[in-house]
Amino acid sequence: MVFRTFAFVSLLAAFSNFASAEDWAQFRGPTGQGISTAAGLPVEWSATKNVTWKVAVPGHGWSSPVMSGGKLYLTTAVGKAGTPVSLHALCLNVADGKVIWDTDIFQPDNALVAAMHGKNSLASPTPILTADRLYVHFGHMGTAALDLSGKIIWKQNSIKYPPTHGNGGSPVLVDNMLIFNCDGGPTPSVYALDAASGEIKWKTVRTTTAHKTFSFCTPLVIDSNGVKQLISPGSGYVAAYDPADGHEFWRVRYGEGYSVVPRPIFAQGLLVLSSGFDSPILYAIKPEGAKGDVTDTNVPYTIRKGAPCTPSTLVVGDELYFVSDIGVASCADLKTGTIHWTHRLGGGFSASPLFADGKIYFQNEAGTGFVIKPGKTYEQLAENDLGERSLASYAVGDDALFIRTDEHLWKIVAPK
Repeated sequence: MVFRTFAFVSLLAAFSNFASAEDWAQFRGPTGQGISTAAGLPVEWSATKNVTWKVAVPGHGWSSPVMSGGKLYLTTAVGKAGTPVSLHALCLNVADGKVIWDTDIFQPDNALVAAMHGKNSLASPTPILTADRLYVHFGHMGTAALDLSGKIIWKQNSIKYPPTHGNGGSPVLVDNMLIFNCDGGPTPSVYALDAASGEIKWKTVRTTTAHKTFSFCTPLVIDSNGVKQLISPGSGYVAAYDPADGHEFWRVRYGEGYSVVPRPIFAQGLLVLSSGFDSPILYAIKPEGAKGDVTDTNVPYTIRKGAPCTPSTLVVGDELYFVSDIGVASCADLKTGTIHWTHRLGGGFSASPLFADGKIYFQNEAGTGFVIKPGKTYEQLAENDLGERSLASYAVGDDALFIRTDEHLWKIVAPK
């Protein structure tokens, strides 16, 4: 536990914009890697068991909620392709799930509401929360900042590109810049906005040889030997950029890998990330001292069997955990990639796993949650069915799990 606490605090230093270590302020939590320090979380639940509240969410979306100060925030899209669409941000009370405010932010032209993959939505990117602002992102349809009363501070919708299958990646906030990938169309790029004004600070066009240039990844900011690096996977390669101006530090190529979704993770000096669809491969990369193309020098191992296309990975202690899109979970040694175990959970998977309260939580697309004990042998603690489709990743706060399903948001707690 000493190592886990040290790693958590070290990674949190890269996210000094956020309000506190216990807030769930971005996709995958405080460090963006699915780790929570919460205790007393539920192990068992169902559609009726250990449910504090269940509220209907207007519209549709697969963004996860973020939370702080007794309030939850999430995005949703009201309407669908072929009809008028409005993109909203909502604030709910953590205690009872009641809507405090609902702000209509964008009303995109039907031409922008492009056809998308069946596992995507018009509101898939997760918001970012600070002590006084909420940043919401809808890809090519726009990005905005709101105060915590729901008032719009700025809107930015000048960044246009033709998406493929809709939007997916969430932004990251670093040094008062909001940075996100625009990996659609013929010129995939990374953009940085001034968090105070929404003005474009820099744009870096990716130089990829991949034939399919679309991807949906959320960047991760790491501190490697005192240097901040923006780790941003795209089609054909992953690159580390300088958050200050967008210039590239290094890259690792992975051929024709495209439609990259999993967010990278960083633990014990190693980055772990996926190469995308068709033939996914997990790459372990050493970023320290990397410069230029380090494909042949800084990749200690790769893992093909069971590599995910969509869910992000998770590190607990010295072990790496991941689940494939077809529901096979694996545990490997982080340093070597040696597989300790594999186990078929069942069902399709899109949500990323969570470590909290000494347990690992997985959730499949049918809304079934699997709770396991970390370790080199597989030990399942519970299997919990909500009976409603879900692709969103868990959020944690107020000694509870918050789970977004197709039509509802749930607060799940342990019995007292």
